[in-house]
Amino acid sequence: MSTREGAVEHARAVAKLQALVRIPTVSHRDPALVDTGLFDDFLAELARQFPVLHERLDLTRISTHGLLFHWRGRSADRPVVLMAHLDVVPVDEDAPWQHPAYGADLVDGAIWGRGTLDDKGSLVAICEAVETLLERDHVPAQDVWLSFGCDEEVFGTAAPTAVAHLRAAGVRPWFVLDEGGAVAIEAFPGVAAPIGVIGVTEKGTTSLELRVEGRGGHASTPARNGPTARLARAVLRLDRAPMAASAPDATVELMRRMAPHAPLALRPLLANAARLRPVLTRALVAAGPESAAMVRTTVAVTTLSGSPALNVIASTAKAGVNIRIMVGDTVAGVLEHVRRTIADDQVHIDVLESNEPSPVSPMGPDDEAFALLESTIAERFPDAVPAPYVMMAATDSRFFTEICDHVYRFAPFRMTKAQRQSIHSFDEHVGVDDFLDGVGWYLRLIERLPS
Repeated sequence: MSTREGAVEHARAVAKLQALVRIPTVSHRDPALVDTGLFDDFLAELARQFPVLHERLDLTRISTHGLLFHWRGRSADRPVVLMAHLDVVPVDEDAPWQHPAYGADLVDGAIWGRGTLDDKGSLVAICEAVETLLERDHVPAQDVWLSFGCDEEVFGTAAPTAVAHLRAAGVRPWFVLDEGGAVAIEAFPGVAAPIGVIGVTEKGTTSLELRVEGRGGHASTPARNGPTARLARAVLRLDRAPMAASAPDATVELMRRMAPHAPLALRPLLANAARLRPVLTRALVAAGPESAAMVRTTVAVTTLSGSPALNVIASTAKAGVNIRIMVGDTVAGVLEHVRRTIADDQVHIDVLESNEPSPVSPMGPDDEAFALLESTIAERFPDAVPAPYVMMAATDSRFFTEICDHVYRFAPFRMTKAQRQSIHSFDEHVGVDDFLDGVGWYLRLIERLPS
């Protein structure tokens, strides 16, 4: 391929991402709030941008707007599932975006907009890699399934439905790959090398509502220990009693692999992380909230509600609590910790949703699936250090652990700390070169599937 032809292909790939980012496919927990017309538009645009993929692959519609493509390979013995999702979270209209959230503007060598990183960047990169290989008449060594959910951001039903479809078809994937990790720049203080973090598990997500009820009344005659005061005391007690910390094996292995790239003072601790696990755990807790979350279950009070007016005492006060459960902890254990810590039977604890941590997928050097991901990272990102890690957030891939023992989470894009912070926030963007490197990564992964 000539330089000119390559430039044209790259420009087209970028234009495809721009076209799809401009369609605001916002999902909501309340289906009545979902603009299904926009999702229809997205699927129509996806078909226009990737005609060969839609023509040659078998397609099953999943749930309302989910997609499950089947690319038949030379063998169906070890099928592979590549995942992404087409929905995005809402945009805060008051957030200081540098460029319009759905403009997909190409500025300073980057594509700006909601979904560029989470998760339309991965979706388009996967489709572009497949489209390119199909145009070359490539037949993968194994069957490849593309599972694109439409309600990942709201813990919807598309992913479980896709799993049920695969199970009914007798498909047990060799490995599943979803969003999650990245080629993380500025991943750890003092570590200059980017870390290609592969999520081998993810924390469980549990949401609670704390509720205190009372008589309410006029604000001129307040009583002691009313609903808001009791709720505030419960919140403070939770904040002051974090759960016990312990570094899981994936975090220990991540630290061990980072050791040669860490500051000299830290290298002995990281290199001997397994033997010095208690010391490592204390160090990560002390290093700040991001590193502390790597070794413990986190409890965050996220929503508060009380009186409807300044001069009215609340008759009901509520607090929403979001909990990310570390591998090794359980929903039951967390609930017991919350009840014991609050120690007030007038604070009602309602479980809104609960999920256990995902099983830990193999991450040893002798595991063929993990080794394939590592070596593809090493090939396409030679300066990066591939490593396993515990993913803090939740993805659709957690449902696939029901039919697959090798479930991984990695998006092949370089991301700075600022970019990672922009996910679900403002100024989300992906570098053009980084996006194209991601396309190349997925392409090589498919090409390297073993017979």
